[in-house]
Amino acid sequence: MDKCLIIGSTVCDVVINVDKLPTTAGDVHISSQAMALGGCAYNVVSVLHHLGVPYTFVSPVGTGMYGEFVARELYKKGIQTEVRVEGENGCCYCFVEHHGERTFMSHHGVEYTFNPEWLDGLNLDDYKYVYICGLEIEERDGDKLIDTLTHIDATIIFAPGPRGNLIPRERLERVYQLSPIVHLNEQEIMEQTGCYTVEAALEVMYRKICNKIVVTQGEHGAIIYDGVVTHVPGETVTVKDTIGAGDSHAGAFISSLAKGMDDKSALTFANKVAAQVVQVSGVGLSDEVWDKLKS
Repeated sequence: MDKCLIIGSTVCDVVINVDKLPTTAGDVHISSQAMALGGCAYNVVSVLHHLGVPYTFVSPVGTGMYGEFVARELYKKGIQTEVRVEGENGCCYCFVEHHGERTFMSHHGVEYTFNPEWLDGLNLDDYKYVYICGLEIEERDGDKLIDTLTHIDATIIFAPGPRGNLIPRERLERVYQLSPIVHLNEQEIMEQTGCYTVEAALEVMYRKICNKIVVTQGEHGAIIYDGVVTHVPGETVTVKDTIGAGDSHAGAFISSLAKGMDDKSALTFANKVAAQVVQVSGVGLSDEVWDKLKS
């Protein structure tokens, strides 16, 4: 089984359930709130962890109320990162409306920083896949992270995310020059390419990266493009919230590749995992669900 290197953030998600987001100067009551681990990289590594895929997790954990929460919860879950840094962890306020769609308001702290020295002591030749998220590329140390990636001989899995079009264009082009597998949804790929159809967007992005593109389509499944479109249908389920669904899909896809699955099988499994995640609050699936997914 191939080993994976997951680089990125772990945050405290403050999940706030509300019937409908208020307008300016509005006043609404929430139905519930809870704190949970989140962050794109954490959501990905959590899937690898549950599926028994070998990984190294490089995720800076800071201080303050949220930093202590993150450190404590990672320890409880048996997920290790050796990176502890000075400075406060931020958090993400996740507003979930009655129909399950989420709206994020993030306060970024040290969890979105990067130092190449954090990889010292690792044998980078051990890794077949490296995951990175667009948020880390957008932040202050994005260039340092890209510089580091240029020295790693592994397949990069890049998830630009909903803020992908806000990443400085020069940095984005540098990432694309590394020929990553890109994982994103329909809206994200159209926004990034300036195209009005997914089909046109796929061709534009494929010319940039010369590698596979995974596009998630919610209940309609997902497609993978390598010059030819392969579509794998999804499942129609009752959506509780969509927090971490795309990250979990990426984690399941990476896990499947690490286990030697072909692209279509990997996409099929990733769709199953994402379908389970949207049925719960946050990304925390029970051990029973994971056992079913692994069987």
